[in-house]
Amino acid sequence: MNIVTMMILKRLAFGVLTLFVISVLIFLAVQALPGDLAQAILGRDATPETVAVFRHELGLDLPAHIRYFEWISGILKGDLGTSLATKRAIIELLETRLYNTLFLACAAALISIPIAIGLGVLAALYRQSLLDKVISISTLGLISFPEFFVAYILIALLSVTFPVFPSLASVNPGMGLWDRLYGIALPVLTLTFGVTAHMMRMTRAAIINVLGSSYIEMARLKGIKKGRIILYHALPNSLSPIINVVALNLAYLVVGVVVIEVVFVYPGVGQLLVDSVSKRDLPVVQAISLLFAAVFVLLNLLADVLAVLSNPKQRHPK
Repeated sequence: MNIVTMMILKRLAFGVLTLFVISVLIFLAVQALPGDLAQAILGRDATPETVAVFRHELGLDLPAHIRYFEWISGILKGDLGTSLATKRAIIELLETRLYNTLFLACAAALISIPIAIGLGVLAALYRQSLLDKVISISTLGLISFPEFFVAYILIALLSVTFPVFPSLASVNPGMGLWDRLYGIALPVLTLTFGVTAHMMRMTRAAIINVLGSSYIEMARLKGIKKGRIILYHALPNSLSPIINVVALNLAYLVVGVVVIEVVFVYPGVGQLLVDSVSKRDLPVVQAISLLFAAVFVLLNLLADVLAVLSNPKQRHPK
C-alpha cells in the first residue's frame, strides 16, 4: 500500500471521527437551547395535554442518547428528517437551496482562483516594487473590511448610484445561465473580493519562500529569466500551501456564505439556515450544520490528497 493510499485512508478515518464528534456537539448544542420546543411551537395558549402529545410526536419525551442515535441512523439511511415549519422532508428543502449555494460558490471560485494566483505570481515576480506594494495593500484592505460592508458598498455603487446589477439576487429554476449569472453578480463580486485576497497573499508568500532555495539560485546562475524561474520552478514547488489555502477558501465559499445570502436575499442553504433558526425549526438547523461540517471536512481531505500528489518528496519519501 503506497503512501497516498495510506494517507487517504487515515484522513478518511479522521474525517469520519471528526464528523461524529461534530454531530454530537451539534445535537447537544440544540438540546441546550432554552425553553421547551413543543411549547414554543404550539404557543402559550396550548394546554399541557396538547403539549405532551406534541412532545411525544416529536420524540422529545425519549432520552437524549436515543434521540441522537435515531437522528444519526436516519442520516446514514439518507433521511435527514422532516421540517417542523413546512412538514416537508428536509432533503427536499435542501435540493434547490444546495444547488443555488453551490452555483454561487462555483461562480466565485472560477473568478477568484485564477485572479488570486495571477496576482500572487505578479507580486512575487516584482517583489518590493510599486506593483507589489499596490497589490499587497489592496488585498490587505479587502481582508480588513467585513463582508457585509463590502456587500452594501457594492449595492450602493452598482445598484443605486449606477444601476448596473440588481440589488437582490433573485433566481429561479427556469432562469437561463446568463440570466442567473447576471442576477448573482453582486454576491459573486463580494465573495470574490474576500477570498481572492487570502489566496493571493498565500501564493505570494509561498513563491517567495521557494525563491530562497538552492536550486532556484542555480537556475539564476544559469541565466534563466526570472519569470521563467517563477512559472516553471517556483510555482510548481509552491503548490502544496497554495492548494491548502484554495481548499479552505472553497470550503468558506460553501459554508461561509450565510451573511452574503442574507444581505442579498439569495435562496441558498445559508438563508434557509437563518430562516430555520428564526422559526425554531431545529431538525433543519441540525441537518444544515452537519452538511456544512461534512463539506468542510471533505474539502480539507481533498486538499491533503492534492498536496501530496503535487509534492514528489511526499509521494516518494526516502
